[in-house]
Amino acid sequence: MLHFENAPKKATNLSLNSKVLETARDLGMNISQTVDTLLSDEVKRRYWESWNERNKDAMDAYNARIAKHGLPLAKYRTFAKSLGDGKQENPPETHNGEV
Repeated sequence: MLHFENAPKKATNLSLNSKVLETARDLGMNISQTVDTLLSDEVKRRYWESWNERNKDAMDAYNARIAKHGLPLAKYRTFAKSLGDGKQENPPETHNGEV
């Protein structure tokens, strides 16, 4: 997981829209903290978007296996029994036909 909270700060130069910068300063905004927070959020979003794309085949295969065979150890669950074991009547095939 990505953790940026305790990383040291590093000085950098940014080119920002002058009117936006002026208005932000007039509003008393901490420009550095605002940019840091927004950039951190965007980096995390893109990281997980990329992770999901790279792992899509594995997640699809896992979901197809659960749809076909059910959840491992489902018969031992003491909660959410009404949800069943995850099996589907006609489970979907993966794109390469393996489950």
